[in-house]
Amino acid sequence: MRVLHTSDWHVGRMFHGRDLLADQESVLGGLADLVVDQRVDVVVVAGDLYDRAVPAGESVAACTRILSRIRQAGAELVVIPGNHDSAARLGAFGEFAAAGGLYLRTRIADIGRPVLINDAHGPIAFYGIPYLEPELARHALDVPTARGHQGVLTEAMNRVRADLAGRPGARSVVLSHAFVTGGERSESERSIAIGGVELVSGSVFDGVDYVALGHLHGPQELAHRLRYSGSPLAYSFSEAHHRKSVWLVELDANGLAEVRRVELPVPRRLATLRGELAELLVRPALEELVDSYLFVVLTDLVRPIDAMRRLQQRFPFAVRMEWQPAGGHLGEPLTYPASVHVRDDEEIACCFVVDCRGSDPADAERALIAEAFATVRGKEETR
Repeated sequence: MRVLHTSDWHVGRMFHGRDLLADQESVLGGLADLVVDQRVDVVVVAGDLYDRAVPAGESVAACTRILSRIRQAGAELVVIPGNHDSAARLGAFGEFAAAGGLYLRTRIADIGRPVLINDAHGPIAFYGIPYLEPELARHALDVPTARGHQGVLTEAMNRVRADLAGRPGARSVVLSHAFVTGGERSESERSIAIGGVELVSGSVFDGVDYVALGHLHGPQELAHRLRYSGSPLAYSFSEAHHRKSVWLVELDANGLAEVRRVELPVPRRLATLRGELAELLVRPALEELVDSYLFVVLTDLVRPIDAMRRLQQRFPFAVRMEWQPAGGHLGEPLTYPASVHVRDDEEIACCFVVDCRGSDPADAERALIAEAFATVRGKEETR
C-alpha cells in the first residue's frame, strides 16, 4: 500500500494580509495528480486542515473541492484535527463521509478504533489521534494524574497498542498532531505550550510501523518511521529555505518498506531584501524578485517617508518591512515612565521625531513644536 503523508494545510490562511486561498487550492488540488502518478492508495492529513476553528465559507468550499479531487483520483483519506481546527465541527457528518472514503478521526473516544484499509497482504490499521489539549484530554481519557502533552499522548498510544495487540499481523499507521522532541519549529506555528512544556518524546510512539506527524511546518525526519511532512506552502519568512514536500510511504507485508520525499510546486517564492530604499528601487538585479513575497529591511539613516507604498510600486508583493539604520541601532526600548522622566513636553515630542525618523528635528521643526505647545498652554490658561 502507498500512503501519502501530508499535514498542516491551513486552508484559509492569510500571509501578511494577502489571501492564499488560490495558491492553496492550486498546490493541494495538485495532490490528486500525484495520487494518480504514484498510485497512492491513502492520503493522510495529520491535523490543521483549516487555519481557524470556524473557517470562512470560501475556505470550506475550497477544501471540499480539494478533498473531492483527491478522492476522485482514487485515494481514500484519513484526517485528524490539529490545534487550529475545531474537532467537533470538522467531525460533523463523519459517519456519512466515511461511506465515501473520507475518514474523519476527531473524537478522543475513537483513538483505539482504527480505520481499517486492506491491501493484498491484509489490513492496515490507521489510528487517528486528534490534537489533545492536556487539561481537557486527561479527563476524557480518564487519566486525571496525567501531566502535559507527554502524559495524555502516552495514554492515547497505550490505547492504540492495546487495540493493535488484538490484531495479529496487522500493520499500523498513527496520525498525531504534536511537538516531538528533536523537531525544528518555524515562526508560523501557534504554540501549544501548557505550563511551559509542549515537547513529547518520540519513544511515546513506539510499537507502530509509521507515525505521520503534524504541527511543525518544516519537513523533517526524526526517525525512519517518525516524520513531519510540514505545511504544503510557506506561511512565514522563516520558511523561505524549506523545500515543501510530502512523504510517499510504502508498506509491504512486513510493515514499513520505503519512504520517499516528493517536492511540491512553489506558487510564489519568498525572499528578504536589505538596503537603502532609493537603491532597492532601481537595482536591476532585483527584477527577478518582482513576483516574490518580500520582507524588506531598510538601512537608510533617516526613515524614508511612505516607504511601503514606494516599495510596492516596484515590488507588488512586498508584504513586510522593517527599518534598521545602517551603522547603528534604535536602542533598547524604554518603558513609558522611563522615556518621559524629567523631560518637558517639547523634549518628549522631539524624541518622538527621532524615534520615528532616526534624525533630530531641524531648528524650524523645533520652533513649530514649541509654538504648538505654547498655543495649547495658552488655551488651557483661558479656560
